[in-house]
Amino acid sequence: MSERVITPRNRGFLFLDAHPAGCRRLVNDMWDSVDARPTQSLGEDAPVALVIGSSAGYGLAAAVAGLARAGIRGVGVSFEKAPSARRTGTAGWYRTAATAELARKAGREMRFLNGDAFSDGMKEQVADLVEQRFGRLDHLIYSVAAPRRTDPETGVTYSSALKPIGSTACTKTLVFDEDGKPDVREAVTEPADEDEIAQTVAVMGGTDWERWVSHLAGRGLLADGFSTAALSYIGSPLTADIYRQGTIGAAKAHLEQTARALDARLGDLCGGRAVTSVNGAAVTQSSTAIPGIALYTGLLRGVLGDRMVSPVRQLSQLWDQFTGVCPLETDDEGRVRLDTWELAPDVQDAVADRWQAATTANITDVADLDWFHDRIRQLYGFSVPGVDYSAPVETDVPWPAD
Repeated sequence: MSERVITPRNRGFLFLDAHPAGCRRLVNDMWDSVDARPTQSLGEDAPVALVIGSSAGYGLAAAVAGLARAGIRGVGVSFEKAPSARRTGTAGWYRTAATAELARKAGREMRFLNGDAFSDGMKEQVADLVEQRFGRLDHLIYSVAAPRRTDPETGVTYSSALKPIGSTACTKTLVFDEDGKPDVREAVTEPADEDEIAQTVAVMGGTDWERWVSHLAGRGLLADGFSTAALSYIGSPLTADIYRQGTIGAAKAHLEQTARALDARLGDLCGGRAVTSVNGAAVTQSSTAIPGIALYTGLLRGVLGDRMVSPVRQLSQLWDQFTGVCPLETDDEGRVRLDTWELAPDVQDAVADRWQAATTANITDVADLDWFHDRIRQLYGFSVPGVDYSAPVETDVPWPAD
């Protein structure tokens, strides 16, 4: 037993510890927000899914929505740190434990593996588990955000860069001082060179996704009608210089190119589909590192309020399309669009007006910073309603057993 009171300690948007009870409550609340379909006792007929990146952000939303709404069984993969004598486990460690417990109570067989999704060893481990426990794979959701990737064939490690392409980018950004006071500044980012672009594509493009599909296909595990989606983002013109038109955008373009190639290949192989799913804005551990995104997201919330569509609600829509509740609809580029609520012209016009007007003096009037602060803290299990943070909590939570 290792109970203690956990108080938040952070450096900017990065917190040093996570709160197990807060993480558990957050996952429970996500599950409860999903509109479950009535016929979920499917047993061996339940769809078998693999969710890569299942412990955080949209990958977590995919796992929770898949379990609660689509009744999936299968495997989740993530890379998290266990609790130690000095530190709590990572937030994703506790979120995974909570997801597994909810799956067990709902009668869903969901296995969770902890390790490097980029490695061939993890691919082989997952393939063995699918073959032994489920016999087939119906769906694969790919949601991996990492700063670097080691190519298992060459041993070369690639590192991603958050930079514009072609010219220097100047964008408004939002930072907070040590006391949490907001400051609107201009961030100047020099353009990436060709090597930085190539390395970012190697980390965040479609190469690893394609390797996963190829490995599973090579083991004969893809069911007839198999479908797969890589989760992506396009975003607003306000952030395009550093995002969609920058190095990350080059990686997303490669992801979409990979989707088109996989879609044709899977169609011939098993009557399957491959798409990218373009999701709407959300506060995630990866997005807060991108200049301008924190400001944009706070302004978007200021415009939309509760009309923002949560990740778990968006992924519920994707599961409905994957499982045939409604047709799988794509745009001309072969992308499922779950971001139309964000990119509606009237919404973007309103956000653009606030973006132009935003200063340090008026930022609390034009952006919902209370909501933004809460969402940042909730990534680590803090500021979750209904949790007593003055009470000791058990930090030595085990990884879900087989």
